Amino acid sequence: MESVRKVRGHIEKYMREKDLKLQHFSDITGINVGTLSAILKGSRPMSMNQLNQITSAMGLEKGYFYESYGVESFIESAPHWRRLEPYLYGCAELGKLDCIQQVITHVTDDRSYIEELFDVAESFFARGLKEAARILYECVADSEKYQHSERLALCQYRIFLLHKTMNKFNNLNAALKFEPFIEKLNEEVQLDAIKDLANLYGAINLWDKVFQLADELLRKADFQVQLQSKRRKRKLRTASYPLFTYKAYANLLMANVLEERKQYRQALEKTDIYENIVDEVSDPTKEEQELIQRFKGWAEGNRYLYKILSGDFEVLNHYLDYLDNNHEEISTAFTYIVQAANQYSLNIDHALNRFKEQINELRTEEYVRGIYNEQTSNFRYIRLFYELAKYRLNQNQIDQGIDHLITSLQRCVSSNDDMMCIKCIDLYGKYRNRASKTQEELYTKLIDNLSVPTFR
Repeated sequence: MESVRKVRGHIEKYMREKDLKLQHFSDITGINVGTLSAILKGSRPMSMNQLNQITSAMGLEKGYFYESYGVESFIESAPHWRRLEPYLYGCAELGKLDCIQQVITHVTDDRSYIEELFDVAESFFARGLKEAARILYECVADSEKYQHSERLALCQYRIFLLHKTMNKFNNLNAALKFEPFIEKLNEEVQLDAIKDLANLYGAINLWDKVFQLADELLRKADFQVQLQSKRRKRKLRTASYPLFTYKAYANLLMANVLEERKQYRQALEKTDIYENIVDEVSDPTKEEQELIQRFKGWAEGNRYLYKILSGDFEVLNHYLDYLDNNHEEISTAFTYIVQAANQYSLNIDHALNRFKEQINELRTEEYVRGIYNEQTSNFRYIRLFYELAKYRLNQNQIDQGIDHLITSLQRCVSSNDDMMCIKCIDLYGKYRNRASKTQEELYTKLIDNLSVPTFR
């Protein structure tokens, strides 16, 4: 087994090969000669800082001995937090997740450092060290699975946030696992949790569930607003956003659900409600002003969208002017613009030509990856190019239509989107005899690569 004894052996071998005396090596490492002697004799434990100094002096990359150090210091010996904490940070920063997993699995057996590990996980989460944080959260959650504590609930919330993938079934499982813990969270943190859960259910098109959560979010946000108004002194906020934001967002979610149900008049009513909520905020701070403008921008864009979806294309040019200043909404906007054009058999070539460059950019992986909700943006991407395919095929622009269809199918296959895969395959079948040889080869390759579970 790898151990610090092996590290000491490496050091002694290095000193022999370089013909270095203890004092000389002490000078190179910057470690006191007496301390260095005790470390090499094994009578004094080595700190992480000393390990890094020695590793650097030997010309090795940082972290070279971390696995050995972890085994000796925390598995073969009784762990000490003074050494364990810097070890976890060092491994996290270098991405040595296997080392963290190996050590933490052993350390959490006796629950000695559960509270400290949770604090480190929170620090990792705040610093964006997501995978390292997830390992710690999962270990803490497993150790506290029978405690029904707020800390357990917060661990499950963080795991839920960190575990999202492009696969809708994995995301659904993550949501179902997390949802029972929401009521154990701090009451303000519950607002964020419900918002995030609703976003995920929206991304996988479970709209009834989104509406239910939006209603719950509105109720809880109202309660927190009333509670805050009764306090003589405003307490430190634990929610991510000001409380009015959650009331507005709940109504925005409801509007989204009503739009999916094709209840556009009701969706417009909800849009008026959330815009009124943000308009009523008095003496807004800079943060609140930014949020108010964001909601008002969403309201403006969504009003255009709902009118177009209901067949009112007189607002299209106004909507395009709006998109000129809101490029981040182009993917969503054109998904529905083209869908409506297909439904009402309208020509929108002028709109597509106006944003041709931006639509082409959507095909690049980097563009999609940069968007906040990857699951939602992935679905929009699939839908956009499917609707574009239908539009071009209806115009008898077969080559361009099939290209768009294959673009949509490629993303369907990679994300195991069963329903859209079936729709793409069905549409391709109607035009297959007019596909080019290259298009047919691409299509056949995609079908061959379909995973069996997709159609099981």
